[in-house]
Amino acid sequence: MRLCCSLRSVIRLGESASLHRRRWKGLAKEVFRGVMSGPAASSSGKDCVELFGKLHPRDDYTNITPKILSNVGRNLHNQKHHPLWLIKERIKDHFYKQYMGRHGNPLFSVYDNLCPVVTVEQNFDSLLIPPDHASRKKGDNYYLNRGHMLRAHTSAHQRDLMRSGLDAFLVAGDVYRRDEIDASHYPIFHQMEGVRLFSNHELFASVVDGEHLHLFEKGPRTLEKQDTHTLEAVKLVEFNLKETLRKLITHLFGEDLEIRWVECYFPFTHPSFEMEIRFQGDWLEVLGCGVMEQQLVNSAHWIADGRSASSLEMMAARNTNTVKAGAQDKIGWAFGLGLERLAMVLYKIPDIRLFWSEDERFLKQFCVSHINQNITFQPLSKYPPLINDISFWLPSEGYAENDFYDLVRNVGGDLVEKVSLVDRFTHPNVLTGIQQQVHVYIHHLPCPSNRVTRAELQAELK
Repeated sequence: MRLCCSLRSVIRLGESASLHRRRWKGLAKEVFRGVMSGPAASSSGKDCVELFGKLHPRDDYTNITPKILSNVGRNLHNQKHHPLWLIKERIKDHFYKQYMGRHGNPLFSVYDNLCPVVTVEQNFDSLLIPPDHASRKKGDNYYLNRGHMLRAHTSAHQRDLMRSGLDAFLVAGDVYRRDEIDASHYPIFHQMEGVRLFSNHELFASVVDGEHLHLFEKGPRTLEKQDTHTLEAVKLVEFNLKETLRKLITHLFGEDLEIRWVECYFPFTHPSFEMEIRFQGDWLEVLGCGVMEQQLVNSAHWIADGRSASSLEMMAARNTNTVKAGAQDKIGWAFGLGLERLAMVLYKIPDIRLFWSEDERFLKQFCVSHINQNITFQPLSKYPPLINDISFWLPSEGYAENDFYDLVRNVGGDLVEKVSLVDRFTHPNVLTGIQQQVHVYIHHLPCPSNRVTRAELQAELK
């Protein structure tokens, strides 16, 4: 089976019309040379990928592209007065002021400069994600090789930070997922992760007769709780989690904000929830959270012989005092939110690509004297988009749509506003018996300063 694809695209961010034309002429040449040379083939032909001074040998899983490599390490969330920095600082400031330790110091520690290169084990196995889970697919992640990848979530650091002895922490950083092309999706975005663990005393101290309550029991797993948790403990942790996040979101958006909780599924928490807020008449999902799977918490513990502990071993170890180190006898919650999603809503930024803009007209809008100052983004372009199509054949196997989206980003950069599949056609080949399929895409190319006409673009692509 071969695929013929037709693309329609849109440009709107800060480069000249002539550069738009040159890039799309290059894209047409790349496409007709055969898109399935693939993202890995479009990268350097070296035997290794170099990141942060370390060489990672390429193998059959290597699929990181030059476009992605060029943005690794930019750390937008740490660039002062960038909108993602403002959101991160507002969240950090809220947690520092709301939650204090016994000695008057902030309860939560913050980590915002951890390396985005992690092992596959850290990204998936440490979070109890099954080997056959769809989230591990090569088509959805950026792999350096079979052993290392660019983190798909900040949760990849959860276990290691708990093992270091931390009970309450926030992690902010860039995360990487292969994705479609439109105004709300980008292959690099930024997350903030929060974790808090409770001992028996910390959780039940304010409860009447709390000294008689316990965190753990050996019972059935239900929709409300895990098999090792007591229902009383889970309900208190759930309440603390939801109140913590409600206070955070109302701090950002105001007390009049309408919030609702939706039950959901994550491999690393149970029970699990998503928070939705009422925004412009619709419900908008802003974060996911839940009670941490005890097996995950236990992986931050060691038995006396140095092994990480299973749930059953932990229950036995509590009775024999053989636990060596880690967050002993704790239960906890975790949450994760997208900084871009919050910034787009809070500052009314319409396109996720703008966060990567170096245009002073964009960046100066966020140079404010105080992180909590109100800002409303002012659009940069007055020109309407140019919509165009492009078609090409694909080989019979191994094609994923994200391969094509990566190719578009490699050649067109952030000029492409949107790419969408709008039609399919299957043509039977009577001579070979092999069906030929056609995919029809649309791409949008908005113009930031001067208008590119359809005739000009088509003339350049010939």
